[in-house]
Amino acid sequence: MEFFEVLRQRRSVRSYRNQPVEDEKLKRIFEAANLAPSAGNLQAYQVRVIQDEVKRKALARAAHDQGYIAQAPVCLVFFADAQRSAEKYGKRGAELYSVQDATIAGSFAMLAAVDVGLATVWVGDFEEKEVQKILETETLRPVAMFSLGYAGEQPTPSPRRAIEEIFSGDYPQTD
Repeated sequence: MEFFEVLRQRRSVRSYRNQPVEDEKLKRIFEAANLAPSAGNLQAYQVRVIQDEVKRKALARAAHDQGYIAQAPVCLVFFADAQRSAEKYGKRGAELYSVQDATIAGSFAMLAAVDVGLATVWVGDFEEKEVQKILETETLRPVAMFSLGYAGEQPTPSPRRAIEEIFSGDYPQTD
């Protein structure tokens, strides 16, 4: 798919078909996330791939009962690895760069999912400590998770702000 078409096709999907995701498609998504830029090329993040239904249900509860996390056959949880970034960048690396690394990798993975015909929804509303408990980590900080699978709905595009409301400074004017 052409890049701007991928961007146009991306939607937040909250209903999924009961259809497993092929390993080849998962691998492509993982490759895309691995290509994401990161501060100092430290790649200060980890990603947990959750296909187990019991864990997906627990993650849905930790995300304030967002049931589509359990409905989708896969949930990807992106963790910031603060310690990995702090070794080079100190406090700013721990508090910011590792979070940026994880979110950029998540964005790359999300766009790759669209490219291979899958759907996602980004979830940021969850109890961090509960997610850490479910996935058995105390040192990694969960910053985002998303459900991943075949869409059971086709949401319409959301309205977007005008470019002039977002960008300022020296830039080309739009027609």
